[in-house]
Amino acid sequence: MSDKTKSLGGTLKAAAPKAGWLIVAFVLGLIVMRFSGGPGSAPNASDPHLPDQGAEAPKTIWTCSMHPQVRKDEPGLCPICNMDLIPLTSDDSDSALGPRQLSVSPNAAQLMNIETAPVERRFVSASVRMVGKVDYDETRLSYITAWIPGRLDRLYVDYTGLPVRKGDHMVWLYSPELISAQEELLQALKAVKNMENSSQSIMQDMTQSTVKASREKLRLWGLTPEQIQQIETTGEVSDHMTIYAPTSGIVIHKNAVDGMYVKEGTQIYTIADLSQVWVKLDAYESDLHWLRYGQAVTFTTISFPGETFTGMISFIDPILDQRTRTVKVRVNVPNTDGRLKPGMFIKAVAQAQIATNARILDVDLAGKWICPMHPEIVKDGPDNCDLCGMPLVQTESLGYVGTAPQDIDRPLVIPATAPLITGTRAIVYVQVPDVNRPTFEGREIVLGPRANDFYVVTSGLTEGELVVVRGNFKIDSSLQIQAKPSMMSMQPEAVPDREMISRGPVHPEFKTQLTGLFGPYFAMQAALANDDAAQAEVAARQAQAALSAVDMSLVTDDDHMAWMTAGRDLKKTLTKAADTQDIKAARELFHQLSQTLTSLARRFGVPADRPAYQFHCPMAFDNRGANWLQDSNDIANPYFGAMMLKCGSLVEVLKTEGED
Repeated sequence: MSDKTKSLGGTLKAAAPKAGWLIVAFVLGLIVMRFSGGPGSAPNASDPHLPDQGAEAPKTIWTCSMHPQVRKDEPGLCPICNMDLIPLTSDDSDSALGPRQLSVSPNAAQLMNIETAPVERRFVSASVRMVGKVDYDETRLSYITAWIPGRLDRLYVDYTGLPVRKGDHMVWLYSPELISAQEELLQALKAVKNMENSSQSIMQDMTQSTVKASREKLRLWGLTPEQIQQIETTGEVSDHMTIYAPTSGIVIHKNAVDGMYVKEGTQIYTIADLSQVWVKLDAYESDLHWLRYGQAVTFTTISFPGETFTGMISFIDPILDQRTRTVKVRVNVPNTDGRLKPGMFIKAVAQAQIATNARILDVDLAGKWICPMHPEIVKDGPDNCDLCGMPLVQTESLGYVGTAPQDIDRPLVIPATAPLITGTRAIVYVQVPDVNRPTFEGREIVLGPRANDFYVVTSGLTEGELVVVRGNFKIDSSLQIQAKPSMMSMQPEAVPDREMISRGPVHPEFKTQLTGLFGPYFAMQAALANDDAAQAEVAARQAQAALSAVDMSLVTDDDHMAWMTAGRDLKKTLTKAADTQDIKAARELFHQLSQTLTSLARRFGVPADRPAYQFHCPMAFDNRGANWLQDSNDIANPYFGAMMLKCGSLVEVLKTEGED
């Protein structure tokens, strides 16, 4: 070792005690500064500008993404599906929210693309689309018939489709009876001439009456006044007569041929006047409240693309076609140019301005008077129809709004994208006013019919409220994640069917017999919870035997009718359940069985010495949800079995009679 190294080592050894004292002194200095309020001292807890050191961090709640009703204070596995729990941080501002309310930050609302629209009163338009065909106007059909028996020696119109004008000759008819009728007329005329110089006025009157009767007979047989005058002038009898067209139109039917013998009343031709046609449309029963007598209808046909025709509703059939669930609607359409031909297929649209109380606003008919037989006859005041002479009626009596619509006539409407509709329920999310953050509340409403892009609201909303029209599904999903009520799952308060409660005392023997039916049901529930399809089949057969032992004569009146319906459903369901070991099919049948037995339990009481527990699983049958009954409150899911045995929640306790 060199002398320099020895010198350095000695120096370090000498400095070591001094360094230790310096460290001790530094630590003591820090302690003194802390308690003396120096730079290293602790913050003053009373200083209002400093954060509260005693405030706790937000508490983290752990939940399951599949079963949001699961809440735990620490991470772990879901007790239902064994999935890893995810954190759900609670917010103090959410503690005051209701079960159907959701509050988000403005940034979150923007990211969710939430849009709102006001609930308003306004006239909205509904479009009723219909299809149908062009048909003949039945009031403009005429027939050419044989008024006297005879032989058709010539038909001047020898094929259908020919247009004819009023007065055109149509048939040349030979008739022996016509000859005798003409002879009677000529003999009567001679008698009148012979009695001109007679002083017996009575005889003159009689011969004049005979002439009139002979003329009238020929007129009624179809001879024109000109033909009768020709017979009287020439004094010659003709064995043939010509039948003329009574109206203009198209010959659409020809029912005879040349040389054919006809009787009195035999139809020879049918003529249709096509200057006006009928359009017969099929309207669905759900659209009938938008249709009114006298309403305008526009339609198109493939024969004239791009061209629109217009007509007026003249008749709405009072009978519904039960096969197609449609009603025939007849429209009168002018057809002076003859382009619309019977049989053409058309597509029609009727526009209706919706008002309250199932009325329609039509500016052209407001305050008018209309003919109940001819809708084209519309006048400003009371009068008679120019065509049929019937008194006109006010359009208000046919479901139209008067000349001065009031605010109350305007229906309460919301955009069609606002409601979330599932089954028989409709839910909207309403923005809660006067809050610092965007807050939305779910509300169940009653909807009327849909009118294009709007729904008519019957109850549940008031004018001026803001409803969510975009982003409502995201709000609903957020509520589900927080285990709050949602429109996607049946709520406990919506499950009971209170109308099934019996109106009178139930026969004790009947309740005893029902007990024998519920026992196999509970056995079937336990078997399906254990994934035992064979045992469920055995339980279904036992339920069949118990059902056959129920004496329906023990219940009367409404209870009897209720049992008849329920018994029929039970028999049908149990017959299938007793003949299958397919676990999936058995669970579907068990669901049907549960619905019927739950209704019976509510109507007649729980037929047992202890209550029945009703559970609900929101994930059953592809998230449609399903209920079931158990004889204990220890949940055992029959729809999933061991896969998710504890999935579900208790929604109701059906107690025995006399229990509190």
